[in-house]
Order: sequence, then structure tokens, then C-alpha cells
Amino acid sequence: MLYHDSHDERYREPLGPIKAGDKLTVRFACDEADNVTLRTWNGGESRVAMQRNHEGLFEATISLPDTPMLVWYDFIIHRADGDVRYGTSVDQLGGEGALCQGQPRSYQITVYDPAYDTPECLRRGVIYQIFPDRFFREKNSTKGRVRKIQAAHPDATFHEDWAQTPTLDIDPVGGDNRALDFFGGTLKGIRQKLDYLEALGVTVIYLNPVFRARTNHRYDTGDYEQIDPILGDEKDFEDLMAAAKARGMTVLIDGVFSHTGADSRYFNRYGRYEGRGAYQSEHSPYYAWYRFREFPDQYDCWWGFDNLPALDKNNPDYRRYLLDEEAGILPTWIRRGAGGWRLDVADELPMDLIAQMRSCVKQVNGQAVLLGEVWEDASNKISFGAMRSYCLGDTLDSVMNYPLRQAVISFFTGKTDAYQLRREILHQQEVYPAPFYYSLMNLLGSHDRVRILNAMCGLDTEGPVQMDREAARTIRLGKRDIKTAKKRYLEALKLLCALPGAPCVYYGDEIGMTGMADPWNRAPMSWDDMDEKLRDSVSELLHRRRETPVLQTGFLRVEAVDADTLRVTRYLKDGKDVFGAEPGGRDVTVRVSRK
Repeated sequence: MLYHDSHDERYREPLGPIKAGDKLTVRFACDEADNVTLRTWNGGESRVAMQRNHEGLFEATISLPDTPMLVWYDFIIHRADGDVRYGTSVDQLGGEGALCQGQPRSYQITVYDPAYDTPECLRRGVIYQIFPDRFFREKNSTKGRVRKIQAAHPDATFHEDWAQTPTLDIDPVGGDNRALDFFGGTLKGIRQKLDYLEALGVTVIYLNPVFRARTNHRYDTGDYEQIDPILGDEKDFEDLMAAAKARGMTVLIDGVFSHTGADSRYFNRYGRYEGRGAYQSEHSPYYAWYRFREFPDQYDCWWGFDNLPALDKNNPDYRRYLLDEEAGILPTWIRRGAGGWRLDVADELPMDLIAQMRSCVKQVNGQAVLLGEVWEDASNKISFGAMRSYCLGDTLDSVMNYPLRQAVISFFTGKTDAYQLRREILHQQEVYPAPFYYSLMNLLGSHDRVRILNAMCGLDTEGPVQMDREAARTIRLGKRDIKTAKKRYLEALKLLCALPGAPCVYYGDEIGMTGMADPWNRAPMSWDDMDEKLRDSVSELLHRRRETPVLQTGFLRVEAVDADTLRVTRYLKDGKDVFGAEPGGRDVTVRVSRK
């Protein structure tokens, strides 16, 4: 027998990530050879002869590097007929390993900074994501701003009826939805609904972009210094931040720093901004922020969309614009009340820039959040040909947990079983340090995916569009499908509320809104057509999470009862949680079933 299980403390002690400079004991069961070697790799190879312990297992204790990094290990079994190798599982989720021919897939050890700490608002929080244009439009929302709105949005159309369906308007050249239709949601409107969010159980609000831009989603930033006039102004922003803070809420804002809009003060392709943009002149102060192949019409773009010119993130002037401690964009909006930033497409920002961003916002507010959009395993992501680890303590506080989202949906729609879901959960626990793991944004719905009820009917697929939009336009969920989807959604949310990390609700999911991907997943909030029973059930789960400290920072045990059932236990050790605090209360066990 050859056996090692990185999810079992008998074979790996301690489990999970290790603080830099600490020791790790690794054990291996083998009755096929008298000699086993532990091989490690951290940029260079080391080999340690393992010794049999009193239990008959081969054992070795190693000291981890003093510098945060990833370390890898596998085993060489010296059999009489030749050496063989044993490494991690084929799916690379850790746990029980496998015998390999040739170089095996190695087990990962995340070695992180002992001083790594993350904001309390994430560890203990309940997040609610808002698409600002579609949340709430107060009466007389454009009073006093009509001319300013018209100047900023000359090609926009406005829905008078809040209950209308968002417009699908495909650009024949780029193939994307133009997103130039607005419903006129405002920051004042969000402020007027804070009582609703507080009653729901929300403690953290995540806003999609609020800065001036051409489109309704505003991921094509026009001016990082100006609130979009449709949403309001700087005073409206500061009033919202203050009102949220008075209720104990933190507000995160979206930072899109890998690209701007072509229609922006920086690029100014259409001449709508004062001053000379990079498109207009090689002498523009912003010219060096972009990379032109042939001036002015050939330039690097985000994913090939010419309305989204890519920024040169290594340009020192651009970095200074973002990070200057007095006037930089990141610290300025923290000082104006934002509780932190969610970084759009974090993979496309240089790692040293993210590290500088972290230092920058923490200097203004030590509890400010820096959260990243990372769709894959954030502990060992390959981006631009290099390995990235966002959880070592020098860059992000945490990430949006898309892998867990996919694993949960796959479980509830019958694509996988509870045993596989357990492996996905244990893998994250194994590779993410506690400060990072307990700060994950555990989401089910978002502006980038189909609505969760549609996903729970098997309609969530890969890709930014996910399916042909004309086909998606015709999809309507039947009453039976909706009933099943709501049941699955509540069980899935119950699971997220039982796991480490902050459970996240996408606006409208709590009241039963449906819709395929953009633009239908971005419909206006159905204030007059709520499933109040569903909302109350969601609120009950969120409040239980908020009011039960062991569900926030307790230790985690996950068991698959059978293929359809998962049992999650959160507990204390000697009265202490993962971070050494003494929150009080008893252990909590949550049973989640797809039956």
C-alpha cells in the first residue's frame, strides 16, 4: 500500500497553509519498500530521507522558508524493481494522492507572512452586491442635473418605466452589448434603501462602478475623479458612505484599473472631455499611459474591444495617479468614506502594483479592504506565463470565490456529488491561509453570471456571454422550475452561511428575480413584485450567520454523509476560534441536502 492524505492530520501536521519559518511534519504509508524520500521544490529541489515512526509510517519534518512562497512536495518510493513516484490527486485538489509514472503532480504548501491580517468586516460580514443603475431611483432623481447628464451621456437612452426589460443592443463590429440604456438608479436611492438592507442582514455593500463612464455598467471608466452624474455627485457619495457607516456597514467600490473607456478624459477618442487625451495627441499628458502600435487608431485593448483601451500599468505617472498618498485615486476615495476596493480583473494588474495598492489603502485605513476578481484558484494562478499567489500576505485581502460557486451549483444541479463538493471545500481550506480563507466573498449570483435561479435550473455555462443572446432572450423559467430553483438556492445559501468567508447576495436574488446573462441579469430591482417568503428565508439565514460568532471564525469540519448530503460543523478548540479569540457559544452543525 502507498498512501498519503493531505486532508488528514495523521499524514500532514499541521494541516493547511504554514506561516513562514514554521515546521511541517509529513507522513507516508508504504509497505512496498524500505526507503522513501520526501522531495520538495521551492525554486530548487531538496530531498529528505524519511524515517519510520512508531506507527509504521514514514515521517519527515521540514522547516519552511522564512520568505512567503509556495512549496511543493511529493514522494519517491525506492522499490527493489526501481523508483516510483507518488503525488497529489489527478484533479490537483489534494487529499488522497496517486502513484505516477514520471514526474508527479505535487502537493502544495502555502507559506505565508505571519503578520498577514485581513479586515474584520469580511471575516464577520454579509455582503450584498448592487448594480447601481438598477437598484433604486428616488423621485425627482435628475432634478438639477439634467444638463450635466446630457453632456456626459449624449448617446444614452432612458427607460421611463422601471419595470421595463433592459435593452439588448448588439454592436455589429465588437459583438458586445452596447449597454447605453439607463434606468437611472442613484446613490440617493441606495441610501434610501439602507433600512431594507439592514433588515435583510447585510453588513457590507459592494457597488459595481460608480465613476463617470459611457455605459450603464461603467466598466469603461471615463473619469476616476467624478461620480457619474446619473448616479449623483460627490456629496451623494459621501452621504451614502456616512449613512452606511452609521448602521455599521462597510461599502466597497469597484476599481477598474487595467483599462479605461475610449470615451474618457484620459483617451478622449470622441472629444467629449476638456483637454487633450491620448487619442488626440502624442503630446497629451496621458499618451504614455497607453500603448499605440500605430497612432492613433491602433492600440492595445482589453480583450480586443477598441472601446476599452488597455493601460500601461507599469507607467510611473499612471501609478502615481493611482497611489499618490495625497491625491491618488485609491486613497482619495477611501478618505471620502469607501471601506475598500474590489479590483476588476486583478490578473491583469502587475503583482507589484497590487502590493503597492495594498500598502496605499492600508495607510489611510488599516481596515480598508482590497478584494480581487480572480476566477480560478487564487493560491497558484498562472497569468501572463507566470505563477501568481494572491494569498501570501503581500497583495490581496481575498477574492471573489467563483470556484466554490461553480462547485455548489454543480452539486445542486446533479453534475457532481457531495463527496466532490467536500473535496473542493477542503482544497480551499488547504491552500488558503486563514486570514484569506475567512475573508472570501462567497457568491452565488453576480453581474457576470446568469441569475442564480437560472443557474439552479442548469442554465449556467462557461464564457462571458454564456450562450447566444437571441436564444437567451427567449428563456423563461416555468413555475415548477422556479420552485425547485428557490429550494436549491436556499440550501446553497445555507451552506455559504455555514462556511468560512462572507456569504454574498446579488441584488434581487433574495426576492426571486430571474434572468439569463447580460443584460437580463441586470434588470431593475423588483420592488413591487417580491417573493416575500423567499426574502424572509434569506434574511433568516443571514441573521443567523451574523449573530453566531462560531459560524464566522470557528474551525471547520466537513463530512459527506452520502452523495446528496453534506454536514458542516463549526467549532472552537479550548474555547478559541481560528484566530485565537474566545467568541463564546456552542458548536454548530449544519446539514445541507439536495434531495
